[in-house]
This record gives sequence, C-alpha cells and structure tokens, in this order.
Amino acid sequence: MDEPCNIASALPRLARECPDRVAIRCPGRNGRYDVALSYAQLDARSDAIAAGLGKRGIGRGTRCVVMVRPTPEFFLLMFALFKLGAVPVLIDPGIDKRALKQCLAQAQAAAFIGIPLALLARALLGWAPSAKLRVTTGRVALLADVTLAQIEADGQGAGSQLAATAPDDEAAVLFTSGSTGVPKGVVYRHRHFVAQTAMLRDMLGIEAGGVDFPTFPPFALFDPALGLTSVIPDMDPTRPARANPRKLHAAIARFQADQLFGSPALMRVLAEYGEALPTLRRVTSAGAPVPPEIVQRMLELLPPEATFWTPYGATECLPVAVIEGRELLELRARTETGAGTCVGRPVAGNTVRIIGIDDNAIARWSDALLAPPGEVGEITVAGPSATDAYFGREDQTALAKIRETLPDGGERVVHRMGDLGWFDAQGRLWFCGRKSQRVRVDALTTLCTEQVEPIFNTHPAIARTALVGVGASGAQTAVLCFELRPGSGADSKEVADELRHIADGFAHAAKIDVFLHYPKPFPVDIRHNAKIGREKLAAWAATKIAAAGRE
Repeated sequence: MDEPCNIASALPRLARECPDRVAIRCPGRNGRYDVALSYAQLDARSDAIAAGLGKRGIGRGTRCVVMVRPTPEFFLLMFALFKLGAVPVLIDPGIDKRALKQCLAQAQAAAFIGIPLALLARALLGWAPSAKLRVTTGRVALLADVTLAQIEADGQGAGSQLAATAPDDEAAVLFTSGSTGVPKGVVYRHRHFVAQTAMLRDMLGIEAGGVDFPTFPPFALFDPALGLTSVIPDMDPTRPARANPRKLHAAIARFQADQLFGSPALMRVLAEYGEALPTLRRVTSAGAPVPPEIVQRMLELLPPEATFWTPYGATECLPVAVIEGRELLELRARTETGAGTCVGRPVAGNTVRIIGIDDNAIARWSDALLAPPGEVGEITVAGPSATDAYFGREDQTALAKIRETLPDGGERVVHRMGDLGWFDAQGRLWFCGRKSQRVRVDALTTLCTEQVEPIFNTHPAIARTALVGVGASGAQTAVLCFELRPGSGADSKEVADELRHIADGFAHAAKIDVFLHYPKPFPVDIRHNAKIGREKLAAWAATKIAAAGRE
C-alpha cells in the first residue's frame, strides 16, 4: 500500500525496518545525553499521543499551538499531530511579546500545548483565547486540562494513527520571525513538507543511517523522514551566537555526528573556537549569507572530503538554490567588489526567475515582468516546496504570490522572495539584499545591501557594516553603519575616514553620504542571530543625523 502524503509517513516503515536505530537523542539534566528515542519508540509513542489527542477532539485540520522546547516531548507531539492530520502552529519564542500575542490570536487554534511556563504566560497574558483544550508537558495539570503523560496513557495500544492525508491538506502553520516586518503564518501543506524532504535529500546527497546535529530544532523534524539519527545540541536554539562550543564539540565527537546544520552565527562560534571537526562530512548553513572568512575557516576545520553547503531559501520556500563553500570562496573577490553574494544554482524542480522591482501586488504572471538578463531585480521561485499563502493575511498573500497559468492550462503559485538578485552567464544566482532594505538615493540610483556592505567588510577593524537609508524613498541619505571588531583598538573617526576612502573607489559605494560608528553589537534576528536589524539601525541613524543637524 502506498504511503499517504504526510511527513510522518516514513516513520512506521522505518520503525519496522530498523526499530532499534536511535531516532532522537536529547540532552537531559546537566547536559547528560541520557534521553533517547528509537524509531520504534518514536512511532509507538507518537501513535499513543495521537490516539489520546483524538479522544479529546483533535483531528484532521485542528490547529494546535505548540510551545515546547526541543525535548523528546516536542518530537513526539509533532509526529503525533502530523499523523492525525492536525495542524501544529509554531511561533518563534523570542519574538516581541505583543507580536506573539497577535500571532496566537490570529491562528485561532483549538488547542494549546506547552511547557508549564507557556501555560502560565497564556493565563497571565491572555494568549490563544480560542483554545478550548490546554495540554501541559508538566507533571500536574496546573492551568491545563490534562498532562501530556495522561494523553499518552489514554492512547496506549491504539495502533497506527497515520491518517490518509491528501497532498493539499494543511500540515502546519509556521510563523516567520518578523525580522523584516510583521510575523506572518506560512501555511504548509503536506505536499510541501514531502517535497522539501526529497529536495534536501537529493540536493545534499543524504543517505539513511547518518547522524545529524541540527542546531535549529525544526530541521530535526526532517531527520526521521530521512532515516537519520538526530542529536539535539545542548544550547538555547534562540541564541545560536551564544552556544558553548565545548559542549557542541563534545556531543559531535561522542556520537560521531557526520552532519551539522546551523546558522551563520553558529558557524562563527565553531570557527572562532578553532578546533577540528574530524567526524563531520557535511555541514549546511542557512538563514543569512555566511561571511567568506567563516566559510574558509570552517573548511580548514573539516576533513578534506567534507562539504560545506549554503542553501538559499526562506520559510515560505526552501530550498531555492545552493552553493558549496569552495565555489563560494572562488567568487569571493567578486562579492567584495560589489557583485552581491552568490547563492548558487537553482535546486532541481524549481523555476527561478528575476522580475523588475515592484513594491505592489502582482495578480497574474506575464513574461513581460522579467528583468533584462544580468540586471538586478526581485527573485521569484515556482516549485514543489513554494507555499501558497499566509494564514489569515490575504493582503500579505497578494503581495507575495503571483498566479501563473501553465501551457497545459493548469495553474501554479510563483512566490516573490522579497529579495533582490541577478543571474550570471553561468546560471548562478546572486543575492543582493532584501527589497525592503534597498536604499533609493534618487530616481536613478538604488543601492543594495549585499552589493555594498562586503566592500567595507574587508577593512581589518570592521566586524560588520550595514547600509541603511534615511528619509523618503527616492530621496534617501545613504548611511553606512559600522561595528568595530572587539579589541581592535581602532579609532572610530579614523575608521570612518578610511571607509569613506574605500567608497571613493566604487561608483555605487561613492553614493554613501554618512558613515556612523554603532557603539554596540548590531541588532540581529531572533531565529538565526545572523540577519542584521537594518530597520532599527535606520531609525538610530535618523536620530544621529537629526542631532547633528541641530548642533
């Protein structure tokens, strides 16, 4: 019998084929890895939880907020919900509390499943008022209707709970971090998850039996579908930049992890720690461009045969394109002279095209939208993992999605990435920055962050730079904010003069009018700790310029 279109559908098969293989290892008290789930246990226990939830009215299409840390309970819950055909709602725990409350209200979930602290916050702050069933992972049902342990006990012996979900059935609502705007709930259908799993497997050459070390927990959900063992790191997943490299190294070595996924901030932690990673054969980093010096250092720490991949994509569509670290380094000089960051070639199955820059909604696709070859425009993608809509946000869906009629009369959705880029003659895609963060100096001059900042990041005293615009679009003052390397001892005024001299060597960079030293580490996104909060820096720069004008 064919497996249903469901990300959990591979789990029963793997439980039969390799029941004793460890699916998930999680750190317990004091970082001891004394908690593990085999494939047989993950399958049987998630069936029991699914059955127990089913007895309480949770079924196909039921939205359930899940606020549980990356513990065994999280993975058991997620697979139970997937099996039922219920729709887990995941929200980054680090987002602004007002935005979090808004997201929870918008989701209109029928159930709220969380750790005791989440249940307390719900009671105090009025989160998710629509939820009629409250489940806690705690030992007692304080502020909840039932504990997860009771749910599992009620479903013992129920057998397989895998629903015959259809490809277009909703599978999850994943809220974006809101790093460049209001958080939006991305609607994933089961076909999107199944396609993502296949694309990641084929793109990276993943084979069953490996050991993965996913430092971004949602990616660990792919591992059971790929036949991998997940070793969950002992770290705060919302603060990868603060991870303890000694703990990471210890777990990687102990369990002979051969695969690692992490954000650029996590890669920086490992690169600066500087210890070799001899067991790893494949490292993948996503969430923001990886600085070339970090790529170089990571390749030096990995075995010669290991690969370092940087996929390009977003919550709404992943993966889109991919490049290996060695090719990325070969193109470093072009990046540092204003070409942008190469993100590689489109992943098989995707149609990636560049359209003219437009901030308005586009209802229907037309080839007249295409930008001239080699010109910077907005990146669009159509493919099996491109999602169709945002939950309850028709206005945002209209801005991000284009309907395209195919030659056979069918239709597909084209997703607008909200990123700017261009294709080179070799068919490689170059990322130039977020569309919303471009700086429009005048009617003829648009500056893109990723075509400007790498030029200045070559300065030895610079940790990071950020291009921002102050003023009305089309008449903006271009400002380069810069962060000095800790301990550099550099004089900020001297560095500003040196950056101004560097700018004079590039026609587009010469349009920058103001160079400002930001006295603290740049604000970054809460999900990957890698995307610079340019909107916050722009507001800060505006106050500095206004103050200087009053002096």
